[in-house]
Amino acid sequence: MSEKLSILVRVDLDHAKAQVLAKGHVTIHSIQALYVVVKRANALKHNLDLELDVRDARVDPEALRQLQACSETHHLPARIDPQQTHCTLSILAPRRVTAKATEFSHVAA
Repeated sequence: MSEKLSILVRVDLDHAKAQVLAKGHVTIHSIQALYVVVKRANALKHNLDLELDVRDARVDPEALRQLQACSETHHLPARIDPQQTHCTLSILAPRRVTAKATEFSHVAA
């Protein structure tokens, strides 16, 4: 698996849904790019249901905790979205987790 983060966005505006697909390695540093993409997708339409698919990514435990927190609070970090726009984000958990992240493998949409 590549260390490089690859992000693909699929949008269905008619049904107010978007999927952000991430592959590669999601770290506490590369997650910033992922947040920016999610913020841009969220801005496309009011009440957009966003799905973050990291099933084929390797996600560091702290990055997974941060993503889960965003999903639970319905907001992206304030440094990314100072206006704290509502963000309905569900997460499809990684299939491959590091030994330290196995306790978080139950995170789901």
